[in-house]
Amino acid sequence: MLTGELRSQIDGIWNDFWSGGLANPLQVIEQITTSSSSSASTRCRSWRSSRRRGSARRWSGASFPTATTSAREPYASLRWSKFKHFEPREMFRILDEHVFPFLRALNGGGSAYARHMRDARFQIPSPQLLAKVVDKLDKLEMGNRDTKGDVYEYMLAKIATAGQNGQFRTPRHIIATMVELVAPTPEDVICDPAVGTCGFLVAAGEYLRKHHADLFRDEKLRRHFHETLFNGFDFDPTMLRIGAMNMALHGVEGANVAYRDSLAEDHTRCRALFARACQSAVRRLARLRDHG
Repeated sequence: MLTGELRSQIDGIWNDFWSGGLANPLQVIEQITTSSSSSASTRCRSWRSSRRRGSARRWSGASFPTATTSAREPYASLRWSKFKHFEPREMFRILDEHVFPFLRALNGGGSAYARHMRDARFQIPSPQLLAKVVDKLDKLEMGNRDTKGDVYEYMLAKIATAGQNGQFRTPRHIIATMVELVAPTPEDVICDPAVGTCGFLVAAGEYLRKHHADLFRDEKLRRHFHETLFNGFDFDPTMLRIGAMNMALHGVEGANVAYRDSLAEDHTRCRALFARACQSAVRRLARLRDHG
């Protein structure tokens, strides 16, 4: 649950973007999340590399790589904790010439977010606006997964103009009610054929964490939760990036959020996944009926 102070801080950042010339809410969310994700993305790549080398030790912040990027910039400069202290013009250069190209090259990581980052573009118009936004983002208290997810949901609620493009955000309380009625279980397969910002998938994940917390003690169920349980399709690349980040911020590591037109006749896999999800939902509803 967000405090009034945190909401005010987010509104202030939003107003800075608006007055700085970036008024499209989808672009604002994309720039905020992409810029602030650089440290986490670099950390994950380093950890995966050490794991492939057979290292049994989990990556820690103290062992951040000392190598340089392909453009001869130290990886350490791409970390939020590092570049937030740079002079505005240097900060702008690092984001534009190194952070965003680095994130676009993450496709080899295999996650949905990494796949969709290939089209991300740095769109903050001036070093002054970037410095102002970075300073305010750095002051946000987002030390745990729940708060990060709530902040992101609050920003997504600001997409008031998305309906003009045929995208409509279902209110959160309606999503929660629908998930409660379906009552998903850890063995199910869930598919949203018009996933948008992944609101339904996020709510289903939070429901499972609340009602089936022991699933993470079972290795098979844990892997299913992170890799195969959640599936979502959309044909808007920007929404896919935002949705993939939404899932990542809510602790789902490998959700299958993919570019696909669910109504196209040639996407048989999409229909098959959707059919499996419908079967799971029918079983849930049948059990609810049998138990009164």
